[in-house]
Amino acid sequence: MRILVVEDDAAIARFLIRGLGEEGFAVDHAADGEDGLFKAQESVYDCVVLDLSLPRKDGLMVLRDLRAAGVQTPVLVLTARDAVSERVRGLDAGADDYQTKPFSFEELLARVRAVMRRRLAASPVVQVGQLRVDRPARIVWFDSKRIELSAREFAVLDFLAQRAGEVVSRTRLFESVWGEHFEPGSNTIDVHIKEIRRKLSAAGAAGVIETVRGAGYRLVAVEDASQ
Repeated sequence: MRILVVEDDAAIARFLIRGLGEEGFAVDHAADGEDGLFKAQESVYDCVVLDLSLPRKDGLMVLRDLRAAGVQTPVLVLTARDAVSERVRGLDAGADDYQTKPFSFEELLARVRAVMRRRLAASPVVQVGQLRVDRPARIVWFDSKRIELSAREFAVLDFLAQRAGEVVSRTRLFESVWGEHFEPGSNTIDVHIKEIRRKLSAAGAAGVIETVRGAGYRLVAVEDASQ
């Protein structure tokens, strides 16, 4: 899953990027409101952690602009403003939750997961044929068999499952899951896809992930997959 951190304090930003990365999230960063608004509109995120006191564009303005543009990504407002009136303003502007500074990483992580679970509640499970991806629980099943995946492997499979039948380029997959610029010579995706296929095959789901030569990968229903 992919998170955007919009925070101008470099130390806090590094702390969040490292901590969320260690929890298996792909993390992008914006150091000001204008860049944060651009990234939140141009890419798909599972959550935005948004500071209110930002240069170039205030966090509340970013939040209002996002909601006005129809972007419904969960937003956790992160700020030193702890007055009740400020919390109300943030929630009224469209925030899903509010975390004041200073904070413990454990609490912030719990709040991030909570707002993501609430947004996923409408469609928590992605099903493609006999393959089921339980997004809130981060569990994959094939028929009645549970498939154990690492956090990053789950993120790759989840991304493909949400776009079942669609060819996903290696660049798009890498940048969405890892949150970094894709280097053509990297074998990171190949290694992860190979391991995911091995685990799927062991559960009887061989062929679910197709390689489309020169284009990328495609996840298909098992009854349509090449055995």
